[in-house]
Amino acid sequence: MNEQIPVLREVDFGTARLMPDVDRERAWLLTVDGAPQSYVDLDEPGHLEFEYARRLGHVVDGAAAEGAPLDVLHLGGGALSLPRYVAATRPGSRQDVVEADGGLVALVAEHLPLPDGSGVTMHTADARAWLEAAPTASADLVVGDVFGGSRVPAHLTSLAYAREVGRVLRPGGIYAANLADGAPFDFLRGQLATFAAVFPERALIAEPAVLRGRRFGNAVLVASDAALDVAGLTRRSAADAFPARVEHGEALARFTGSAVPVGDAEAVGSPAPPEGAFGIG
Repeated sequence: MNEQIPVLREVDFGTARLMPDVDRERAWLLTVDGAPQSYVDLDEPGHLEFEYARRLGHVVDGAAAEGAPLDVLHLGGGALSLPRYVAATRPGSRQDVVEADGGLVALVAEHLPLPDGSGVTMHTADARAWLEAAPTASADLVVGDVFGGSRVPAHLTSLAYAREVGRVLRPGGIYAANLADGAPFDFLRGQLATFAAVFPERALIAEPAVLRGRRFGNAVLVASDAALDVAGLTRRSAADAFPARVEHGEALARFTGSAVPVGDAEAVGSPAPPEGAFGIG
């Protein structure tokens, strides 16, 4: 296969495109219906290109002692940027990746295959259905990164979903979710209130401009039943090429405001981003 030829394919939920990065020999950008989904460098799996992916990487880095293996459940697969990162930085980790789009799973397996012995197992299924069937206390880390187009699906935002996440995590385990919102943050505040009903410890990682409501963007929600390493998370996020702020404690409570947990009946997906918010080129 010529590594530099773009790949275009109809998958289950849209049109997927794999585009080579001219600056990195074996790096690829995955988009679905024009929305960026993943960036993968096959020669350097420790490289996380997208800002939100690096913030999820910061959570991985602080989830256990350096290099210690983790049992991870990824809800949402894309081109497997974060599973590759975990496999590279924490050898011996066992990872399950749940991706609803079987056509996308096949495309990634064909053109961006995982290395032998990666410890990553793929599953084509709905993320919530898989979560509800997963064994209790079976994961050290659950990552929520499911987007239908550019929106988080409603059934992955409710209190019942949050309780299932809590059931699947081991004591001291961590949930990290990639979310997206903009002022007045009705969706994001609702997510914070929802997970506060299940997890006593929470933090939010985002660019200051996003938190101040100046632009629409990603925010990573981190939650646990045990104390989070907020200092370490803050240090890693601040040192990033695109520095982010970590909100927790009283500041996060003020941000959450009067929002209340979201039930299945009233759950809604994250808002559609403004034109060009997540565009490329």
